[in-house]
Amino acid sequence: MGHSIGDGIIVMALAAGFLGYIYLKFLERQRRLEILHKERLAAMDKGIPLPELPIDSPSVQAPADPRVILMLGIILGGFGAGSMIALSFVHGTRTYWPLPLPMVFMGVGLMLFYFLASDRAR
Repeated sequence: MGHSIGDGIIVMALAAGFLGYIYLKFLERQRRLEILHKERLAAMDKGIPLPELPIDSPSVQAPADPRVILMLGIILGGFGAGSMIALSFVHGTRTYWPLPLPMVFMGVGLMLFYFLASDRAR
């Protein structure tokens, strides 16, 4: 399985885009720190005391929504059941409808987990 020049160009373009994004984020952070430094120097020249500021503010994450597990279970179960129905219409020498069965089982398992875990929390 050989790769062509076009494949290499695509990989290089994706890598350049990713590195460009990282570089722009770095420049933005540097510019923000420079502005903050200038503001602090101006305040110190005027004699205004300033508290120490962290370079990066800590991100406070909200607690995870417990209904996400139920939503994922419904999506996986519905997608798997729909795929099974669609594959049951494929006629041929082999049957393909059981292929998405693991997805249905994962969806049902997630829904079951949600209902069992929510009963324990009450």
